[in-house]
Amino acid sequence: MEWDQLRKETIQSMSFPFAEYRKGQRALAAAVYRAIRDEKRLFCQAPTGVGKTISTLFPSIKAMGEELTSRIFYLTAKTVTRQAAADALTVMRQKGLRLKSIVLTAKEKICCQESPECTPDSCPRTAGHFDRVNKALYELLTQTDHFDREKLERAAELHQVCPFELSLDLSEWCDTVICDYNYLFDPVASLKRYFAEEKTNFTFLIDEAHNLPERGRDMYTAELCKSNVLALKKEIGKQEKTIGKMLASLNTAMLALRPLCGETGQAESAEIPQEFLRALHRFSVRCEEWLEMHREHPLRRQLLPLWFDVRFFLRISELYGPEYITQLQHRKSEVMIRLFCRDSARFLDESMSKGRASILFSATLSPLPYFVSVLGGGDDARTLSVPSPFPKENLLLLLADQISTRYVDRQRSLPEVAQMIGTFAKAGKGNCIAYFPSYQYMEQAKSLVEEKFPDLQIVCQGRNMEERERESFLSLFSEENSKALLGFCVMGGIFSEGIDFYGDRLVGAVIVGVGLPQVNQRQELLREYYEQERGDGFSFAYRFPGMNKVMQAAGRVIRSETEKGAVLLIDSRFSQPNYRCLFPPHWDMLHRVRKAEEMVLLLQEFWAEKT
Repeated sequence: MEWDQLRKETIQSMSFPFAEYRKGQRALAAAVYRAIRDEKRLFCQAPTGVGKTISTLFPSIKAMGEELTSRIFYLTAKTVTRQAAADALTVMRQKGLRLKSIVLTAKEKICCQESPECTPDSCPRTAGHFDRVNKALYELLTQTDHFDREKLERAAELHQVCPFELSLDLSEWCDTVICDYNYLFDPVASLKRYFAEEKTNFTFLIDEAHNLPERGRDMYTAELCKSNVLALKKEIGKQEKTIGKMLASLNTAMLALRPLCGETGQAESAEIPQEFLRALHRFSVRCEEWLEMHREHPLRRQLLPLWFDVRFFLRISELYGPEYITQLQHRKSEVMIRLFCRDSARFLDESMSKGRASILFSATLSPLPYFVSVLGGGDDARTLSVPSPFPKENLLLLLADQISTRYVDRQRSLPEVAQMIGTFAKAGKGNCIAYFPSYQYMEQAKSLVEEKFPDLQIVCQGRNMEERERESFLSLFSEENSKALLGFCVMGGIFSEGIDFYGDRLVGAVIVGVGLPQVNQRQELLREYYEQERGDGFSFAYRFPGMNKVMQAAGRVIRSETEKGAVLLIDSRFSQPNYRCLFPPHWDMLHRVRKAEEMVLLLQEFWAEKT
């Protein structure tokens, strides 16, 4: 009661933590407050620089001070944006705010063991955890107001408790919980302690919401492969006959799916094979009985992952509806069955319905009706598009629409693409990045640019880079570089979203192509579904997601009101009305460049104005 009163008083006396609002910031903050007050969903597109994090957290906390909402969940897809939310709270605390907040870390990352298996044999902290955890909780709650991974790991080590369970227990005493999307939306990993009820008084702030459609599909898609069953049968079946029989029965059930794949080795169906589902239920029950009877058996660790996969598949089968399609594949000895969720809007809607209000925001939430549709906004959802706070003249937008980068034209146009990229980089006044729709295309262009422009300093994004390699790559883009750097990266990758190149670390970007996803079975299934449901399958499956990647990549260039930068778009489709209509309003000052020489003159004039 004392804490609630203290928190309420500091919230009510707190003013906006900066001297003034940026352009569009007050409108965004007001819209967020009204959405919470009126129990609505708000979809907001706010360009880079508006200050989305503080503009959503500040009014939400103000609403908490008026007892309109009891807890705030700040949900995001990336670690860097979780840190941005924590930093925004720090700024408000410096202005007198008292608010308890926590950043939740995935169990796999924060676990003190090699693998997160919670048994006395594998983790000594399991025994007696509940005898010790209250002391750890009390010490943390009375010492500080913000809890991050470092503090939690230190306290867990001191009191010999599970850091993950400690974080979940601690979150119940926190006013703001910063965490990944899956804590709200995942059908298995969501926080049951909060969202088991039908309705709460919580507010959901969903950052970088353009990532949620794909994440939603992944969270509600289940897959099983026969090879995993057979490998486990060969490995442990002889050691434990009961397990061997269970795995043999499951393997037989998967073999029975092969005839359904037909001569092509693959098939789609609007239904799940019922006999196979019955076999999964039998396996799940028998496996659970065995696991319960053999809690200390050494084979548990090997069997548990398959049991979890089967249980998840059965859970998804219970949700199966018209947005699903069953995929079957047979290649040599492999058999795969996937329950592919083409549209997770129904499930995202159900999850958001458990709160008072949901605020979904991103710099690239365009077109807004598309995102309202695929993210389960409903007919009652509110939308807001905030203008860019930066002067238009700070961005030089160039368009080389005489070049086609369509897949069938890439080899023919590659020399011209390379010439434009190299010329752009040499005429610039700092580090640049060229973004491509695929690794193969990127690597081909890089080789040609190196050949044509041997004096350029070039670095390239690698496939499957480790965290240390990513940090090393980013550190190369320094304002102190004696020689400007040209980077090669992929659109939609780790260096095109959620990365801040402040100052002059990045002054130019080349976007090669309109970012369309690769044509494959998955995307074609999406296209067919949305063609039937929305009448515009190509836009939903290809054009909208592609242009979102373009906007995200271009957004790396200018991150504050004092920065200037240039963006070069290369593709003939950028001139087509159905792509141009997706450009943000501040992209209206577009300069067409037919030749590299024209581009050089424009760049020289632009950078001369800066100095």
